[in-house]
Amino acid sequence: MNKFFLITLLVFTTGLAQAQNDHVHDHSATQTLAPPIETAVHQHDMPETEPAVTDHSAMTMGTETPPVGARDPHAYSGGFTQTEGPFTLPNAEHSMHGVQEPIVSIHGDRFEYDPDAESTDYELQAWRGTSFDRFIIKSEGSFAAKADYSNQTEMLWGHGISAFWDTELGLRVDSSSECKNRQWLAAGVQGMAPYWFKLDFTAYLGTQGQSEITFNSEYELLLTQRLFLQPRAEFTVRGKNDPANMLGSGLASGSLSLRMRYEFSRQFAPYLGIERSKQFGATADLTHQLGEAEQETRYFAGLRFWF
Repeated sequence: MNKFFLITLLVFTTGLAQAQNDHVHDHSATQTLAPPIETAVHQHDMPETEPAVTDHSAMTMGTETPPVGARDPHAYSGGFTQTEGPFTLPNAEHSMHGVQEPIVSIHGDRFEYDPDAESTDYELQAWRGTSFDRFIIKSEGSFAAKADYSNQTEMLWGHGISAFWDTELGLRVDSSSECKNRQWLAAGVQGMAPYWFKLDFTAYLGTQGQSEITFNSEYELLLTQRLFLQPRAEFTVRGKNDPANMLGSGLASGSLSLRMRYEFSRQFAPYLGIERSKQFGATADLTHQLGEAEQETRYFAGLRFWF
């Protein structure tokens, strides 16, 4: 076995040396065939007539006449330009719109009806300002035909800290037909994470020593140019018990939902959805003591819009 290994190693070494010698021989032959540097230079002498030199000092940037046959920059715009068309702003440049000139926008992210519970849930947002600084009003809650309602309204100042992230600072007011009203100081961050996950993380400090942290995330899966599938997750963590509002400390609640949306336009999109919600820990115990369900599944139809 050792003799066979030594013979194999000797043959491999001999072949490698022969290949290296052949490579050196070929390389030297190539160098012999290549003309010397000086000869190559002399073979490409300067032409008798030197080309004309263009005087660039006389040119002014942006005033040159385009060459014949140059492509029209508006050839594929359908007749719309920055200063003409239905989206033109009076006395304002499009490049400044939303950056230096404040604008107003209203978003209805969720407006949905649950036929089993005969209730309507909503999540609305309106803001005025620029892309970097804006005043925001958020409102979410539900109301039913039995005059039961609950609502959370936030008044925030948003400031952009990067291309995809904003910070928010302000106040939140809770109101309900069955629970105690609460006021909170709110501070959070929201934006777009890598791979286009939308994240919203907010911490709240109540006037009576309560504390709360909410986290929600959603993702839009593009099935076609108009059909979207949107999964969403939301969780709430509480700092201490609040029996008056049936809320306990620790992880209080969580929900997972799925919405299928069809966009007739980017501003008008109906959808169908399903949501599974569950209460945890001390919150689940308080709910159980009142004889109510700790978890539920609901089906709904909704509408998403903005203008």
